[in-house]
Amino acid sequence: QLQLVESGGRLVRAGGSLRLSCAASGRAFSTYSLGWFRQTPGKERDFVAAISWGGGTTYYADSVKGRFTISRDNAENTASLQMNSLKPGDTAVYYCAATVRVLPGRTKNEYNYWGQGTQVTVSS
Repeated sequence: QLQLVESGGRLVRAGGSLRLSCAASGRAFSTYSLGWFRQTPGKERDFVAAISWGGGTTYYADSVKGRFTISRDNAENTASLQMNSLKPGDTAVYYCAATVRVLPGRTKNEYNYWGQGTQVTVSS
């Protein structure tokens, strides 16, 4: 069992930066691949970024590539999403998720554990 708690979301102006954190508790954090997803009201939860258990493989949605960076620290049981050059379209609730898959997927159905989410609002 793995528990995930996101933090770091807040109101920020367009062009600004935010760093989201995901703190994990439970067993064997380093054996899970991790992902970040985001969701706005009335829409599907969309893939943002993912990282393999060892950190050697990362994936990004085209919409955030070059602006967002996913990372993890297995010694601290944490993951982060550094978000730069934020746009109003990045406004959403951001969720951290974990999967037992060796390589992380891009669809929410591939993930086994989810946090409660953190709100990011980007003003124009």
